[in-house]
Amino acid sequence: MAILAAFAVPHPPVILAEVGQGQEKQIQKTIDAYRSVMHKIAVLSPDTVVITSPHSILYADYFHISPGAEATGSLRRFGAPEVKIKADYDQIFVNKLSETALAAGIPAGTQGERDKALDHGTIIPLYYLNEVYANYRLVRVGLSGLSPLEHYCLGKCISSTAAALGRRTVVIASGDLSHKLKADGPYGLAPEGLQFDEQVTKALSKGDFLSLLSIEPKLAEAAGECGLGSLRIMAGALDKKAVDGKLLSYEGPFGVGYAVAAFIVRGEDEGRCFDKQFELAEQQKLEKQKAAEDAYVRLARLSLETYIKTGKRAELPVNLPPQMLFARAGVFVSLKKYGQLRGCIGTIAPTTSSVAKEIMRNAVCAAVEDPRFNPVNACELSELSYSVDVLGEAEKINSPSQLDVKRYGVIVQAGGRRGLLLPNLEGIDSIEQQIAIAKQKAGIAANEPVQLFRFEVVRHK
Repeated sequence: MAILAAFAVPHPPVILAEVGQGQEKQIQKTIDAYRSVMHKIAVLSPDTVVITSPHSILYADYFHISPGAEATGSLRRFGAPEVKIKADYDQIFVNKLSETALAAGIPAGTQGERDKALDHGTIIPLYYLNEVYANYRLVRVGLSGLSPLEHYCLGKCISSTAAALGRRTVVIASGDLSHKLKADGPYGLAPEGLQFDEQVTKALSKGDFLSLLSIEPKLAEAAGECGLGSLRIMAGALDKKAVDGKLLSYEGPFGVGYAVAAFIVRGEDEGRCFDKQFELAEQQKLEKQKAAEDAYVRLARLSLETYIKTGKRAELPVNLPPQMLFARAGVFVSLKKYGQLRGCIGTIAPTTSSVAKEIMRNAVCAAVEDPRFNPVNACELSELSYSVDVLGEAEKINSPSQLDVKRYGVIVQAGGRRGLLLPNLEGIDSIEQQIAIAKQKAGIAANEPVQLFRFEVVRHK
């Protein structure tokens, strides 16, 4: 039993008197729970402490594990340079974890270190831990833009590594909850903030890690959270383990949610394999979606699956609706995996002889040519959901006031550079935001004048 326990903790610098200058007294329950957690760790006497931090080095498609023998950091940027932490890394654990993740197909390792210094998501937990216990070595793991399952699987790799090395190991999931709990808070108020924190704290209080995996991406994004990835890695580290779990505290007086929870391992429990439960639930959801797909989406799926499985382009079906076979239009095909974007490629104007051919071409391009993602592989096909946007004719407009982010997509043009953004996208709430993103996609400076076009789409899911 190499994983002894796991703990969820926040990391607000204001929690330390050196930074808070008295404000820390407003989160005394969090401080008390923090110290309780660290005393539990001291009693467990771990050899290795694994901290997952959203403020360590972050990549969209890779988990960074800090390399080297040691690292230091301070809270200088928070006005407390005297708060300094030095940590010795468990290099053997780091190397083994990298190998274990690679074998499991999880992109993780020590490459790409941009800043060696410890981040505040690591410093705050270590500050309290070092008050009561020092006989450990650290493993620091960053988060990524990868899926909930890949975070969970990395946690399983941490557990496997600890067992293989015989390390007495504790996992600390560092992360705050919503940053949008109060109108006068630093990030404002969003109704999703309270909803997100309620879901997370309920899951932590019950040890319900399936709920942590199942939180909708759009809810997490709207809530402005930073700790969900850490919690998902923690859940994976406790895979198939019986735990005594407890939510020790939750507060949010500054507009940011702070939760402290403890999970002490008491043995094995084969039923607590939440990745399998999550996969089953997602597959059932996808099967319902597939049963309701229209001809446009079915064609995108046929085109992509044929290409990935055979390496050849699918033949154009003959039993398609006439508007797909004889009309021409620009088309965007979007792919999602567990609610997260997995690829999106489209054409502003038609490049083929029909909408059907446009769909078939762009479905494959979305899977293998979107530079933001690795190409889709055959194992992922059953996990993908599709949407197809058929673009109406672009109309030149004279003012942003003629746009509507829900109804119209926008095209910005400056010289030969053009950028497009579809309408009614999650997280795009203003015309200014819509135009800014379209400019960014085209490589057009924020203050550079552009010609605006609008268009409507018919979206098929």
